[in-house]
Amino acid sequence: MSLITAPRSLRPGPPTISTIVELNVGGEFYTTTVGTLRKCPGSVLAEMFSSSVKACTDAEGRIFIDRSGTYFRPILDYLRSGQLPTQHIPEVYREAQFYKIKPLVKLLEDMPQIFGEQVARKQFLLRVPGYNENLELLVRLARAEAVAARESRVLVCVVRTEEEEARCTEPLRALEADKKSVVKFGPWKAAPDTTDLLHCVKMDIEAQGYKVFFQHYSEKTFWVKVSHCFYKFIFTWW
Repeated sequence: MSLITAPRSLRPGPPTISTIVELNVGGEFYTTTVGTLRKCPGSVLAEMFSSSVKACTDAEGRIFIDRSGTYFRPILDYLRSGQLPTQHIPEVYREAQFYKIKPLVKLLEDMPQIFGEQVARKQFLLRVPGYNENLELLVRLARAEAVAARESRVLVCVVRTEEEEARCTEPLRALEADKKSVVKFGPWKAAPDTTDLLHCVKMDIEAQGYKVFFQHYSEKTFWVKVSHCFYKFIFTWW
């Protein structure tokens, strides 16, 4: 028995540019065209609608994308007309990165909200050795002291230079002898000072949902010359 092959012109293929598409993005519905979704070559959306691979659909036949529907609208607005978002810039930036829409990512990185975070603050923190690990340790110590307590207090030592680090050696040993845990940040080679580092730590802890503030650590027996290097981070639980 011979098999009959359908003519090439009758075989199913990728949708045409003018094809109207209904999308379900995280439970929110959108209607657009294939041409709009292909606007940025190499993006996730362009690849999704440039092949004959069957996409995931919902019960109504809409193509389903398991991402935030709220922040997809600015993505679609950009693909349609080049319009840039004016709200929720960090969230839209994250979605633009996921969809690999490189021109939009670049434009968003030039906006103050992203420029300040990506180019200024994060580049500074990359110059602080072990910053993320110390931040994690600080939170872990605070949680360990939270049992039956309204507040947790964690001692932090911030040394900007190697000279400050050397001067803090003896105080750190004395605190260790008193069985007081200390999280040390620095030294680093960048313009921001100790206060800038402290605010970065506070900002990143608050971004995790904690209520926290810091103040100078002062005791009568403490070394005056290095007192500016020691702080208490106070977590409030209730």
